[in-house]
Amino acid sequence: MSILYDTHMHSSFSTDSDTPAQTMVTQALDLNLRGICFTDHMDLDYPPFYFPEDPSAFAADPDEVLQEIRRLREQFGASDPEFHIGFGLEFGMQPHLSGRFSDIARSYPLDFIITSQHLVGGLDPYYPEVWEGHTCAELIRSYYEEMLSNLKTMDQWDTLAHLDYIIRYIPDRGSLLFDSYEAFPDLIDEILLYVISCGKCLEVNTAGYKYGLGQPNPAPSILRRYYELGGRRITIGADAHAPEHIAIGFDEVRKLLLSIGYERYTVFRSRVPEELPL
Repeated sequence: MSILYDTHMHSSFSTDSDTPAQTMVTQALDLNLRGICFTDHMDLDYPPFYFPEDPSAFAADPDEVLQEIRRLREQFGASDPEFHIGFGLEFGMQPHLSGRFSDIARSYPLDFIITSQHLVGGLDPYYPEVWEGHTCAELIRSYYEEMLSNLKTMDQWDTLAHLDYIIRYIPDRGSLLFDSYEAFPDLIDEILLYVISCGKCLEVNTAGYKYGLGQPNPAPSILRRYYELGGRRITIGADAHAPEHIAIGFDEVRKLLLSIGYERYTVFRSRVPEELPL
C-alpha cells in the first residue's frame, strides 16, 4: 500500500502561494493520488504590520474557494469520478477567534478543518526578528503554552497540524534540530493527551522534508509518544504550496509510521472520518 490522499494543501487563495488550484489537482492526478483536500489559510487577524497593504492577508475567502472547488469537481469528475477534491480550511488559532471559527465551520460545507498555531505572542516566528531577545527554548515553550491554551477554546477542528511547526524557523539552526519532546515532555504530553481526549487527529505534516529537516512535523519522538499514550488517529498532508511539493516525503513517512506501530491514517469527507490502511 501507499498513502493515497494528501489532505493539507494550499493554492493561490492562500497569500503564500501563487499556484492555481487547478494546477494542484492536475499534479495530484499525475501522481496517482486518489484524493486531495485544499486547506487554504484562515488566519483571521494576522498581524497587520506584516502585510500593511492587505488587511485580509492569510484569510482566504471561503465563498471563492468553494466556488472554485465546485468548478474543479465538475471539470475533473467526468474523467475520474473516483478522485476526491476536498474543501477544507486551516484555522490559525488565536485566543479571541474561536467563536468566529465556529461560525465559519457551521456556514460552509467543509470536508475537513485543520487547526494550527502559527503565532507566538502575536508575532510570526517565520521572521527572524521575533527570536531576538529570547533563547530558543523560551520562545518555543511560549509557543506550546499558547497552543494548549488556544486548543482548549476551539470546538471546530478535525486535526492539529504540524505540532512543532516553530522549529522550522529557528534562526541559523543549520543541521541541528530542536527536540521539543526532550525539552518539554510534560507540556507536549498535555497537548497530545488533549488531542486524544477530544477524539481528534494529530497531523503528520511532511513539509519538514521540503524544509531540510529530514523528518516530518511533528518529529518522530512526538509521534512515538503520541502512540505510547494511545493516540492512533492521524492525518497526513504535505502542506504543499506548489505542485512539486504535493505528497513530498510520503514514502519516508509511511516507513516511519509503520515502524512506530501505526497501521492506518484518516481522511475526512463532510467532516466524517474514514480510516485507510498505510
